[in-house]
Amino acid sequence: MEFHTLVINPGSTSTKAALFKNSTPEWEETIRHGQEELKQFRRLMDQYPFRKKLILGLLEEKGFRADKLDAVCGRGGLLKPIPGGTYEVNNSMREDLRKGYNGEHASNLGGLIAHDIAAEVEAKAFIVDPVVVDELDEIARLSGVPELPRKSIFHALNQKAVARRACRELDLTYEKANLIIAHMGGGITVGAHRGGKVVDVNNGLHGEGPYSPERAGTVPAGDLVQLSLSGDYFLDEVMGKLIGKGGLTAYLGTSDAVEIENRIGKGDREARLVYEGMAYQVAKEIGSLSVLFGGTIDAVILTGGLAYGKEFTGWIEEKVSWIGKVMIFPGEDEMSALNEGALRVLKGEEEAKVYS
Repeated sequence: MEFHTLVINPGSTSTKAALFKNSTPEWEETIRHGQEELKQFRRLMDQYPFRKKLILGLLEEKGFRADKLDAVCGRGGLLKPIPGGTYEVNNSMREDLRKGYNGEHASNLGGLIAHDIAAEVEAKAFIVDPVVVDELDEIARLSGVPELPRKSIFHALNQKAVARRACRELDLTYEKANLIIAHMGGGITVGAHRGGKVVDVNNGLHGEGPYSPERAGTVPAGDLVQLSLSGDYFLDEVMGKLIGKGGLTAYLGTSDAVEIENRIGKGDREARLVYEGMAYQVAKEIGSLSVLFGGTIDAVILTGGLAYGKEFTGWIEEKVSWIGKVMIFPGEDEMSALNEGALRVLKGEEEAKVYS
C-alpha cells in the first residue's frame, strides 16, 4: 500500500516541509523567513496562520492535492513530559502547544499546523518523539537536591531514529537492544537506551553533561551560585553563559566546528585543547552511562552534525571502544525520522499514543 505523508518542521527562522511516498521523499523544501517578515508578529504563536498558508502554497506549487494525503506529521513541541513514540494530535495537545506548556518554541507550531491541514482533508495528524520525551528510571531523577530533580530534555527524535537504524544493521529489535547514543550538535545529549526506552540522559537544554559548541554543560555548582549572586550579572546574562554563549563559543569565540578544525590544522594549540576537551567530556558521559548495562552493550552510537568530524569522533572512539562496538551516523535527518514515525502507525506496526 502507498501512503503519502506531509512532514512539517518549523524552526525559528525557517519552515521545512517534505512530502514522502512511504519511505521515499518526493520533495523537500526549506522556506526561509527574514527578520523583517517575522517582526509583524508579536508572539511566536501569531505566526501560525502565516506559516500554514506558506505550506499549503508549497503543496499547490508542487502540484500535489492535499486530499491525497494520508497523514500530516509535525515536529513535536514543548509539551508535558511523555514517553517516546508517535502521538495523534488531539485537543489536549493543541491546547498545551498553544499556551506553551513548557515554553515557547517554533516546534510548537508543528502539531497545530499538522492538525489543521489534516482535518481539512480527513487525514491523520501526528507528532513524533518531541524533545520532552521522558522515560527516565526513577533512580535517574535524583539530583541530590529534592527541589531540583533531573529532567529529560534531549534530542529524542534523532536518537530514537538512529537507534532503530542501528538495530536494523545489527539485526536486533530496538525494544531488546542496549545502546548508548551521543547526539552531538549545537547541544550534546548522551542517552542510555535500554529495552526501547531512554532510561537516563543529560538535560541538553538547561546545562548538564558535556559542554558543546554553544552550551556550557555541567559546571561547578558552588562557583555558579557565587557568580549568579555576585551582583555583576543579570539573570539573562548568567543563562547566556550556560546556553548560547557557553562551550566552544566561550573558549574560542565561535561555534563553527569547521572553522575550529581549520584552526587546529594551522597549529592552534588552544583550539585543539578545547575541541579535544569536548570529545573527552562526551567520552566521559558515555563511560558513566555504561555502568547501567553491566557490561552488555550492543553498540555505542555517535550522531549529529559533529559526527562528520573524523578526528573528533576518533578521539571519542579511542576512549570508549572497549565498552562496545562504535557506530557513526553523521547528521540529523529529522524529516525522515518524522515520516518513519507516522509510517509505522499507518502500516499498523505500532499504535498511535494518546496525549493527555
